[in-house]
Amino acid sequence: MKARTNWCQANECFVRITLFLSILILILACAPVPTVHQQDLDAWVGISVERLDAHKIFMTVPMYRTKTASETEIRNYAYGYDFEECFVREGATQFGDFVNENAFIKCSSSRIVCNNIFYIKDNMILEYAPTGRCDTDERVQPESHTLNSKSQ
Repeated sequence: MKARTNWCQANECFVRITLFLSILILILACAPVPTVHQQDLDAWVGISVERLDAHKIFMTVPMYRTKTASETEIRNYAYGYDFEECFVREGATQFGDFVNENAFIKCSSSRIVCNNIFYIKDNMILEYAPTGRCDTDERVQPESHTLNSKSQ
């Protein structure tokens, strides 16, 4: 009988490759794909910063902020194992601290997390712009029980 010198016979290789690809496709198909919904972003436009400060999700997430030359405040609420470490290295001593724009950009863009970015001017939210691996739904929208109107 001839010794088997190849790693696998043609049929055996085909079956192994097909099985591997099938399992890979199933795993990828089952993995949740982060989805950002425009209505969740739009819900924050024109809302007072006080409602953001009182939001049950965002009040539990580490937040750092900066101000632009035009006095627009930019806040980043983000999860990440080294998110806080980056801001501490850049001079922040606690959550909510202001850091310079370069530090803010560096720490917000180099992490594989969801950066919940809010642009604020005159205590009103101009834009909510989640970046990274984000998923939004009605839970991130402004809560109706915190304050009642967009103008408050």
